[in-house]
Amino acid sequence: MFKICVIGAGNGGQALAGYLSMKGYDVSLYNRSEWRISPIIDTGKIILEGEYSGEYGISLATTDIKSAIKGREIILVVVPAFAHRDVAEELAPYLEDEQIVVLNPGRTGGALEFRKVLKEKGCKKKVFVAEAQTFIFASRCSNPGVVRIFKKKNAVPVSCLPAKDNPILQKTLKRIIPEFEIVKNIVITSFNNIGAVFHPATTILNAARIEFTFGKFEFYFEGISPSVAKVLEAIDDERCKVMRVFNVEPITAKQWLKYAYDVEGKDLYDAIHSNSGYRDILAPTVLANRYILEDVPMSLVPISSFGKYFGIPTPAINAIIHLTSIMLGEDFFANGRTVESLGLYGMKADEIINYIELGE
Repeated sequence: MFKICVIGAGNGGQALAGYLSMKGYDVSLYNRSEWRISPIIDTGKIILEGEYSGEYGISLATTDIKSAIKGREIILVVVPAFAHRDVAEELAPYLEDEQIVVLNPGRTGGALEFRKVLKEKGCKKKVFVAEAQTFIFASRCSNPGVVRIFKKKNAVPVSCLPAKDNPILQKTLKRIIPEFEIVKNIVITSFNNIGAVFHPATTILNAARIEFTFGKFEFYFEGISPSVAKVLEAIDDERCKVMRVFNVEPITAKQWLKYAYDVEGKDLYDAIHSNSGYRDILAPTVLANRYILEDVPMSLVPISSFGKYFGIPTPAINAIIHLTSIMLGEDFFANGRTVESLGLYGMKADEIINYIELGE
């Protein structure tokens, strides 16, 4: 029976820790700030609601990352992608040989950034770094130490960097969560980033409603109207064109809804509104939330950067980045992941693929 550490005690981290405990695994839970994790430190338990229910014990809940990962075969990082660099820096001195670190999800370029930071920090351990394409649950914390799982996805692609290490995921991660599908390489997990399609544009196009109602409306069912869905389709089309540079056929957002939730529709609007898993998920209460702060710099910006690098126009994506930069007063183009910051500048597409698959 594997020992698992979950990094991050937000909506996703609590849901995943509780779910894995429910399945009988020895789970530790780490969070940097004490206020979020203190109820779980006090009780040693997480309460699940929704698709799963019950009260489940956590073997260790702590703000000490060294003790959290000690002796843990698998480390599941469940934090916003803008925190990946910080987590890598915190983990670097304490990682052990043969530990598996999985970003849930990596967004776009997560594993590339994480591996690069570990190297910069002088980590010499043989560590396996992987990323998931999305998070396995739609979940929200309803109270401290209480998390509601709305829906578990049917399948979530995951891959190692480099891909030659994928067999280790088949032996471990696939046994723990069968819904994880081991795919060829991180091009698939990074560029089939559906959060980049659904989250930022929907948030920005509902900005006034969010600010006046503090998010008191259903994000997907009320926030995505037919005209908003057309913008999402344009963003999705640009994402797919950039992904094809690597000779990998993308999955469209509409196809992904069928893959992940088994729902269909005549167009993206219809498919989204056929997904019961999105029911009752409310909009963020403010604009400065992870749908912007994570999905713009760590999803849209790298897709735009790769597009520019390979001569693929991304006007709809760039428009959303520009608007969010204006609205939040932050230059996301400058602060996000780019070809340069990921250490890939100067490489051709086939050289990037070689690095992704072989690590060379």
